[in-house]
Amino acid sequence: MMYTLRKADTHTLVRVGVGVVVRNQQGMILLEKRSDCGMWGLPGGRVEAGESLEDAAIREVKEETGLTIKVSKLLGVYSEPADRIVTFPDCVVHLVDIVLEASICDEDVQLVCSEESEDLQFFALDRLPLDIVPPARSPLRDLAGDLFGVIR
Repeated sequence: MMYTLRKADTHTLVRVGVGVVVRNQQGMILLEKRSDCGMWGLPGGRVEAGESLEDAAIREVKEETGLTIKVSKLLGVYSEPADRIVTFPDCVVHLVDIVLEASICDEDVQLVCSEESEDLQFFALDRLPLDIVPPARSPLRDLAGDLFGVIR
């Protein structure tokens, strides 16, 4: 299982990533059903060397959904180990995610799943699926509580 309770050790890598809360015109949140674990999460991924957070967010959302976005604000920085130590086939990683909110530049563009996604859907914040990946749970709770600029 990718998301299991683990403790960091000297072999654990720390990886900076970006998660993106993409809202449509109705205020619904875009989630992707991940192909690696079958659970729902926010679009996003690793920040590459030499890349800004905003550029990483724009690139990751484009790669994973086909959408072009405009970043509007910071939701928070998330590093709590309980939800962010992830086991990959080749390593264990402690994720540090910066979660941004964004709007869609062109609402007429069709969603396109990447190989990383089984499905893409918009959800009302009060009707999210139950099977959310652990790293997305805190940001979505903060979003529901209208909290921004959070550090966890």
